[in-house]
Amino acid sequence: MGSPPSLAARLGTDQTVLTAEGSWTIDHAHDLDGLIDQTLRQAPAERPVVVALDRITNLDTYGAWMIERVVRARETGIGKARLQGLPDRYRSLYEEIRSTEHAPPPAASSPTPLSDHLANLGRGTVAFGHELAAYASMLGALVLAIGRAIANPQSFRGTSTLHHLDRVGWRAVPIMVLITFLIGCIIAQQGFFHFRKFGADAYVVDMVGILVLREIGVLIVAIMIAGRSGSAYTAELGSMKMREEVDALRTMGRDPIDVLILPRIIALVIALPILTFLGSMAALYGGGVVAWLYGGMSPEIYLQRLREALSVTHFEVGMIKAPFMALVIGIVSCVRGLAVKGSAESLGAETTASVVKSIFLVIVLDGLFAIFFAAVDM
Repeated sequence: MGSPPSLAARLGTDQTVLTAEGSWTIDHAHDLDGLIDQTLRQAPAERPVVVALDRITNLDTYGAWMIERVVRARETGIGKARLQGLPDRYRSLYEEIRSTEHAPPPAASSPTPLSDHLANLGRGTVAFGHELAAYASMLGALVLAIGRAIANPQSFRGTSTLHHLDRVGWRAVPIMVLITFLIGCIIAQQGFFHFRKFGADAYVVDMVGILVLREIGVLIVAIMIAGRSGSAYTAELGSMKMREEVDALRTMGRDPIDVLILPRIIALVIALPILTFLGSMAALYGGGVVAWLYGGMSPEIYLQRLREALSVTHFEVGMIKAPFMALVIGIVSCVRGLAVKGSAESLGAETTASVVKSIFLVIVLDGLFAIFFAAVDM
């Protein structure tokens, strides 16, 4: 460790001499910090300072920074500081510290609104590309996990899948049925309110049936699942990531895709079509209740009109969308969950991003399906 450091102040006729001795290294960091503060208070601010370094026995990077601290403390005052007697073997170290600290800042270019917008657009595009790559990577990992499960059925976590199916499917039935029932009531009420002006009450049933089976039923259920189950997936996986449980699985030789993600997504892909069917039936029932109580249409006429307006194709369109929407919600929520860092703020931000991006992608996917089914005349 060397001899303890010292820094003595001596007042001369026209300057203050600070004599440094001993070992100025990190081992004496606590002593050096207080020593410099005490000595600088003794040196008058209006007089130049000479720092004599010829008696220093050891010097490392920390000690060089302490010497530089003495110099910097006098740079803004009247009395400047200069070094004297720095041993040659330490000169390159101090010069490196000095040049690093006093390197001129790069010239800042004056930003313009256009350049700012272009820069933000570029960053957003790059971030969007990275997200798409992460989702594609997760999809590929899922395909490989399904292949491993088919090749070795004993490795598939059936109990975990049933557990998640109960959580995202069975326990979600009451709220899904209630919401879709109310949506069906609202659509029917608004239809009767406006169509009655044109004497077209009968076409309200056509509107409710086609809209619910093709679009509203599956879309409302998918959005509800994204907010209810997708956020739960992200929070669960994010908490596991924060507690390093995901890393522990890898350490034990288990793939987190097989253990944590595959059961969740399979449960979601199974549950969403079932909830879509139940939700669509609830919405049609809600439309029938409003048609009876508000529109003055008997249940027999309502059912007869539904049979005339609907076909199996309308039902198929809605049910085909459901598993794809479930897959999108599962992938987004799991990717965002595994992206959580080590803070609660990151967990909240990723959970919010999971819900927002899942809903956005579900709506985009619904639009793409609408274009596709129109092209194939469904």
